[in-house]
This record gives sequence, C-alpha cells and structure tokens, in this order.
Amino acid sequence: MGKPNKKSMELSGKISWGLVTFTLAAFCLWQPGRLVAASPANPVTQKQSVLLNEKWSPDHLYSILSSPNPEARENLYRAAFAAGPALIPKLEIALKDDRTASFAAQALAYIGGEKALAILSKLVNDPRNLDLRRFYYGALGGSDNPEDIQILLNKIRASDQEPDRTVTRDAILALSIRSDPSLVPKLEQAEKEVTDPVVQDDINTAATVIQLRTKYLASAAGGDSGTSVNSAIRTYFMPALEAAPGGNGTDQQDMHVDIHVRHLTYSPDKTRVLAAVDFENPQAVASYHIVVQKSASGWKVASVWLGTEREKPQPHSPAAPAK
Repeated sequence: MGKPNKKSMELSGKISWGLVTFTLAAFCLWQPGRLVAASPANPVTQKQSVLLNEKWSPDHLYSILSSPNPEARENLYRAAFAAGPALIPKLEIALKDDRTASFAAQALAYIGGEKALAILSKLVNDPRNLDLRRFYYGALGGSDNPEDIQILLNKIRASDQEPDRTVTRDAILALSIRSDPSLVPKLEQAEKEVTDPVVQDDINTAATVIQLRTKYLASAAGGDSGTSVNSAIRTYFMPALEAAPGGNGTDQQDMHVDIHVRHLTYSPDKTRVLAAVDFENPQAVASYHIVVQKSASGWKVASVWLGTEREKPQPHSPAAPAK
C-alpha cells in the first residue's frame, strides 16, 4: 500500500477509500498523545432533552437537518445517540417521514441493539428511493450473531443484482471491521461469484484487512487492543500500519498526516461510544463516525461510517518560463 495522495482521497463510492483512511490514521494513532477528544458540549445535552421530553415535531427536526450549519446537524445526531434506546420509538416514527427518515435510520444504526436492528431490517424492503437499506447492512458488522454475518455475505454475493453500490460498499465495510480469519475464504469465494471489478477489488481489500488485523491481534503488540476506546480505534486502523513499508511506521514523518478525534459521545449506560474523527493529509480531509462497543472482552469497533471528504487548497506552482 503506497502513500495517500489527492486522487486516493477523493470520494469514489467504493471501499478503496477505507484503506486510504487506514493509512492516514494508523500512522498517527501509533504516536501516543496524538488523539485529542473534546467533552460533550451543552447543545448536545439540550437537544437530548428536547428529543426525549418534548412533543415530537418532524418539522422542527427537519429544520435542523436542513440547516446550513453542520454543527447543528452534528449535535442532533450526538443528542440522539446520547438519548439511547429510550428514543427508539420516536425514531421509528421519524422513519415514516421522507424528510427525517435518513436521520432516523442513521441514529438507529448508531444506537444499535436488537430492537434498533429489528426496525432497520424492515428497510430492506422499503419502497422509497432514500438509500435506507445501507444503514441496516452497515450496522451488522459488529454483531455477534452468525446469522447477521451470513446476511452480509449473502448481500455481497448478490452485488451484481444490487443497483445501489453504496449498499454493497457498506456491507463489505461492515465485514471488514471484523477479526475473524474464517471470513477470508468466504470473501475469496464471494469475489469469484461477482463480475463487477470494483466490487471484486473491494472484497479483496476486506479480506486483506481482516488477515492483517488477525495477525496483529495475535502478536504481543495486539494485547491491549480492547483496553480503551482509543486502543479499539487504533486496532481498527492497524491493518494499514502492518501493510506499510517496513511495518513499523518509519514513513510516518513523510506522510504529514494527522488524526483528530473531535468528540466522543457516550450512550446512557456508557457501553457504547460515538467517535467523530477527522483524518487529514496535505491534500484532503476525510471525516468519519466510528461506533465503539464495550463487551466482556473489552472495547471493539461496532460500525464505521464515512462522512464528508474534502480537498484542501493547494499552493499554485510557479509558471514555467516561456521558451
């Protein structure tokens, strides 16, 4: 895997950007003290109270979602996550309104749990053209239920019949967060069953990521992988570090990349965290939302969601002298 460049950071609609981001973040996460997380802001607490306690207003909700202020929208998602399962009945209502359906589906995917997944599963047959199915598949990756993993594999195998590539992309990405080596031959078989070269490349990437993460977790360095939220995030990105030249981060200074955890939002029972993360190199910035779940074995990444990717202004090269 080579160094990221401007082209590799562009939003391509396929999982290849995931490895680019792996590269950016892994080198930075390896340096102690580079992760900086902010405390939840008051606006989040205020919105949480409104969502839980006041009369549900789709119009008011839509006014925030359509606001030109991205921070207002961000705080709304954080507030929904902080409200937790108690908000699920209202989110189920919001799914019925086209204006708020995407917000509700994403919030349910963030919150997770059996009840949220049961509601999201109904979106597979949703007749509206709102791209809601991807939230269901994207939320399944952190599940411990073998049936959920099989659902993802079946969706990937059927990708030639899937008109929305983002659905397939999120299904592949959901599997790529896992550390189960038994998935590798299944993904390799799935790669042979599809004909789309982009999807084939994405499947191959996911299999490689799983192999590298499994290798890392089996090493002495992987022993602290689940001891904290930050270590779980580092473990998610570790495949890029393992795949980098030398496998030891020696090229980090040449990468000129950085990672910013803008904030961490906790669920009511403190067992689930929504992390907003920016990955940055000299050419571009990619924003992610990463859900981290605490289990008996420690913290682990439950789902990963790509937000915006934006190019950074570049200095103009001096014009060549006329001949």
